[in-house]
Amino acid sequence: MKVGFVGLGIMGGHMARHLAGAHDIVVFDVDEAKMTAVTSGEGVRAGTRAAESLTELGSECDVVLLSLPASPIVEAVVTGAGGLIETLAAGSLVVDTSTTEPAITLALAATLEAKGIGFIDAPVSGGEGGAKAAKLSIMVGGPEDLVERARPLLEVIGASVVRVGDVGAGEVAKLVNNMIVGSAFGVIAESFALGKKMGLDPKVLYEAIRGGWAGSAVLDVAAPGIVERNFVPGGSVDVLFKDIGYALSLARQNNVPTPMTAVVDEIFKAARASGRGPQAQQVIIQLWEDLLGLE
Repeated sequence: MKVGFVGLGIMGGHMARHLAGAHDIVVFDVDEAKMTAVTSGEGVRAGTRAAESLTELGSECDVVLLSLPASPIVEAVVTGAGGLIETLAAGSLVVDTSTTEPAITLALAATLEAKGIGFIDAPVSGGEGGAKAAKLSIMVGGPEDLVERARPLLEVIGASVVRVGDVGAGEVAKLVNNMIVGSAFGVIAESFALGKKMGLDPKVLYEAIRGGWAGSAVLDVAAPGIVERNFVPGGSVDVLFKDIGYALSLARQNNVPTPMTAVVDEIFKAARASGRGPQAQQVIIQLWEDLLGLE
């Protein structure tokens, strides 16, 4: 099995490096430095190399994993001019680990199926830390046989690989995941602002509540980031705002009320409007700091 990997950003770079330690893989990214970082990394198999184009990668690979930042880019890479569809052979498989709009996922799967090419959606959760440690949670949508075909690859990068349904179901699960994540970041920011306003030390507050019902993976990222003033992105305001937008669009199309998510959308929109979009999600605490005149 010849494996390709497209998209070597914050998440994809780590995932590709793990795969390159287990398989000879072909990688592609518009940033040549990112390809070099993967192909020259420690523990990478000798057969791992960079492709000069999607056309080259698609002509050589049986399975191609994608880790891309937004739905339009996924569409362009798969079915656009010079995209994978032009050179992938019948019987090959595309695995999209990106967070993509479910409607686009379904359309891509149908277009590829007409060419005899399989497609499954396998978005990941766990942030940069999870990607770096190969401990991602992977939500998979697609036919059981294709999911099982991809499982050995997904288990290299994830600690949990769960098929949640047919094509598109993985993306729905990821949007549900990020609705919860976004809401958690929002309530952590406002609650820590209240605690600070009332004289509590944020570091002590975190230690006091982390072992109770408020404890969560999001708290363990957000609270230390707030305390240490660390807003270097492992995930960013921009990316989570995009995902929340996809969730709101899906909810609107299906007439599902999502008032909590709508409020979170406005919080992240305000953070982007203030120029904080590229920073880590916990930077939204600065909105309250600005309002309250505290740090």
